[in-house]
Amino acid sequence: MKHALLLSFLSLIVWTATIRAEESPFIHEPEPLTPSSVRPGAPWSEAPTRLPPLPGDADLIEFKLDGPADAFRYFIDGKHLEIGPDRVVRYTLVAESGSGARNITHEGIRCTPKGRYRVFAYETGGRFTQFEGNDWLTIATDGTEGYRLDLWRHHFCVPREFMPRPRKDMIRSLKGHISPRQNTGFQAD
Repeated sequence: MKHALLLSFLSLIVWTATIRAEESPFIHEPEPLTPSSVRPGAPWSEAPTRLPPLPGDADLIEFKLDGPADAFRYFIDGKHLEIGPDRVVRYTLVAESGSGARNITHEGIRCTPKGRYRVFAYETGGRFTQFEGNDWLTIATDGTEGYRLDLWRHHFCVPREFMPRPRKDMIRSLKGHISPRQNTGFQAD
């Protein structure tokens, strides 16, 4: 009898706890924050890169860096500047030292929130040599990659939209026909 009474009492406690849990003001299984109509996007995939010929001097567009003077002069090959189907801006960069020595690379920039770049090839012996085994890297903001930061921030990407500018606007910007205010995404004073 004692056991039957104890069993009845425990059953009553469990039943009461179940009812109270259902009446609880707390949400035990919240609904997901994302509406059911939102579907995950397709993952980004890189398109193949075709290497252009080395740039001719007539095709080079010099651009000035934002900030303190640099020991190099920077040029973009305007003839082979392109936006790929993967929305990567592919360009040939010429960095020229004060003594006239040139480093030529073929690179890509992605218009992501922090900017990503990749070096596809570099010039050796009068032709491009593919750069193997590298991946997309974040553009440094500490000044070590000033030209990439400027290309991403001012010339190649639409501010705060994370997409490439139209090619003709990139060329105008590199040539200095778009004021720096227009490049930043902020309204003029």
